[in-house]
Amino acid sequence: MAYRQPRFSRPPGATELLLVRHGESRAADPAHPFPLVDGQGDPELHPAGRAQAEAVAARLKHLPLAALYATKLQRTRETAAPTAAALGCDVEVDPDLHEVHLGAWEGGLFRQKVAELDPVYLEMQRQQRWDVIPGGESPEALDARLGRALARLHRTHPDTMIAAFVHGGVIAHVLHMATGSQRFAFTGAENGSISQLLLTPEGIKVRSFNDVNHLAHLEAGDGRMT
Repeated sequence: MAYRQPRFSRPPGATELLLVRHGESRAADPAHPFPLVDGQGDPELHPAGRAQAEAVAARLKHLPLAALYATKLQRTRETAAPTAAALGCDVEVDPDLHEVHLGAWEGGLFRQKVAELDPVYLEMQRQQRWDVIPGGESPEALDARLGRALARLHRTHPDTMIAAFVHGGVIAHVLHMATGSQRFAFTGAENGSISQLLLTPEGIKVRSFNDVNHLAHLEAGDGRMT
């Protein structure tokens, strides 16, 4: 008897989770800071981000998605909207999936500090901790709230595929949790990218990271976070 290599099949009880990074948001302008929601910057999508959202919808509309999730911040809900329209379903807001809190650097200031290679930003990269920024969120706090979110999604949606429209910092930290990598190893997921995970009783398994094949017809962006 010959034994072929088997194709992947979702293990019983697992949740197949697609993490979709939101489309590009509008440019940060120090003269016009982003509005804040619960102390976090809440820019709308840039026109390029809306095109990325449409491309995501074209990619996902044929998949057997049982539910769509987004965050309290409008850039994820705007990115999810074309997929929800294509599937004829609602988007549920999860309270624990919002972006990493940037403390004193919210409102768009983070982008400016990155561009200027601010010493605090460089130290943040060295330590791989967001809380080097004054008031920034700690890795321990991220572990707790993202752990809650993933456990809830798995408990609510066993044996199904779902999509969550989230943020670059969230994707990076979830993949760190899954792999035991350095905390910032997976930063830089492209806007509109898709990363695929399995939530199982034994833990998180990574199927793919930063899939952007559906964006090939669009002008490439720089993929920077927030």
